[in-house]
Amino acid sequence: MAVKNKRAKYNRVGVFDVVLYTVMILFMACIIMPFMHVISVSLSAPGPVAAGQVGIWPVGLNLDTYKGVLADGSFMGAYKITLFVTIVGTALSLVTSAMCAYALSRRAIVGHKFFSVMITITMFFSGGLIPTYLAVADYGLTNTIWALIIPGMITTYNMIIMRSFFIAYPSEIIESGQIDGLQDAGVFFRLVLPTSKAALATIGLYYAVAYWNAYMPARLYIRDPELYPVQHYLQQIIAKVSSEDTQQESTVLVSASVRYACIMIVVLPIMCVYPFIQKYFVKGVMVGSIKG
Repeated sequence: MAVKNKRAKYNRVGVFDVVLYTVMILFMACIIMPFMHVISVSLSAPGPVAAGQVGIWPVGLNLDTYKGVLADGSFMGAYKITLFVTIVGTALSLVTSAMCAYALSRRAIVGHKFFSVMITITMFFSGGLIPTYLAVADYGLTNTIWALIIPGMITTYNMIIMRSFFIAYPSEIIESGQIDGLQDAGVFFRLVLPTSKAALATIGLYYAVAYWNAYMPARLYIRDPELYPVQHYLQQIIAKVSSEDTQQESTVLVSASVRYACIMIVVLPIMCVYPFIQKYFVKGVMVGSIKG
């Protein structure tokens, strides 16, 4: 009887629970409602869009906007650039960040404290915009696709998360590899990396989203329109629509369908990838937070 009363006490919904659920529902609505509106406008017919009749549900289902966007060679070219930058950049960032993090997690290396302090300082201080641009220009990376990858290849925050994960990594596995005759590189590539999927998936998601959403590198380093990523293309579309003050209002409103369709096509890959790595995401963050 006492156990039953204890369970009922814990299962009882209090005032705080009601307030918490209400706030969370409102917060979710603030996120979902604008997103549904973007989807609805992109799928609606030009007439209802121009008349302002589209809310959170499509009015007059129409896929011509998506067909027109996908048939645009400039958009698809920018899309391919972003795909290349995201895939290659994420792979390079994971390898370099993991190697640096693993080295810093081994306290026996020479200069461990010095390198740890110097790398941590970069989280709070940077050279600034102009010195960074001059460095990229001196290496001959301006107006090349590598200018979109190399300057942001390692993020100190992500590297420190991986270092925390490697610090908590079981030393028995590393020692077993060393007993079998593996050198440090062999231990890292053959034992540590294959068993670090949670951390790699977590940091990989961070890097992939950062590369996919990157906009400023193209503004700073790229002059060739054929190398513009898709985010820069979206900015040009928004600027073009905003500057059409002399056109009729209906034309501008219908142009919103094209803009929203582009946004949905850009957002879709990240939305499709995230569910597959979500199980690694939470685990990777929690394991990496055990030590630090």
